[in-house]
Amino acid sequence: MSSYDASGTATAASRARALAGSCHPEPVVAVTSIATALAVAAGGRWWLVLLAFLAGQLSVGWSNDYIDRDRDKAAARSDKPVAAGLVADRVVGISALVALVLCVPLSLLLGWRAGVAHLVAVAFAWGYNLVFKSSVLSPLPYVVAFGLVPSVVTLSVDGTMAPAWATAGGALLGASAHLTNTLPDLAEDVRLGVRGLPHRLGRRWSLLLAVVLLAAACLTLALGPPGGVGAVAWVLLGVAALAIGGIVVVAAGRAQSRDAFRLVVLTAVVAVALLVVQGDQLV
Repeated sequence: MSSYDASGTATAASRARALAGSCHPEPVVAVTSIATALAVAAGGRWWLVLLAFLAGQLSVGWSNDYIDRDRDKAAARSDKPVAAGLVADRVVGISALVALVLCVPLSLLLGWRAGVAHLVAVAFAWGYNLVFKSSVLSPLPYVVAFGLVPSVVTLSVDGTMAPAWATAGGALLGASAHLTNTLPDLAEDVRLGVRGLPHRLGRRWSLLLAVVLLAAACLTLALGPPGGVGAVAWVLLGVAALAIGGIVVVAAGRAQSRDAFRLVVLTAVVAVALLVVQGDQLV
């Protein structure tokens, strides 16, 4: 292979990595994994859930970077592949649309009820990128989208909506995820004109509200199912209680502490684990 070909291959590989990095891989993997794990626990067609959620989350992640491209460039965000010039705006925008188009048939393969529920969730996620991000209603898309995740699974299994405890737990988890996700970039977002609910509340109150919502999510997901609280759920509740206590202690001294943010993330992981552990009681 000539040096020209080697250089071309290296460039193509770096652009592919940059495109993958611009999809917000952490949320893509997290949400897709949660939905897939729930489908496994509920005895559903987990491979179809995985493909539908993967396509939907890729479309949301790429659309976010495409829509925010000018703001990210103005802020010189080196962590954003589009803003850093590592991948073309047009490529990211087209990728978002292709993933969205693929999401439609993949969702409907789960059954039309489950498909519609998933597409509504994806529509709200796109709505966040387009409209709600700078609105006082910024948590709404997270509440709706996360609240629908258990129902997408149950609708794909037996055509019924998820029980109220799972929907409420997912919605609470979604609202807290929005608040937690904004904490690291809160000051930078405000400087660039983003004025969602967390930005209006400020760091300390956003952190406090995220903790309250996470505590409510953990309690709802642990105590909600009619079968009672199992041993694993009790252990997870104990971990959540310790993490929340740590957040209160750390944040009381310094709300901007990275330790407080890490403990919030740990509590969110516990809430997700509770949802998955109780997944066999969804249907």
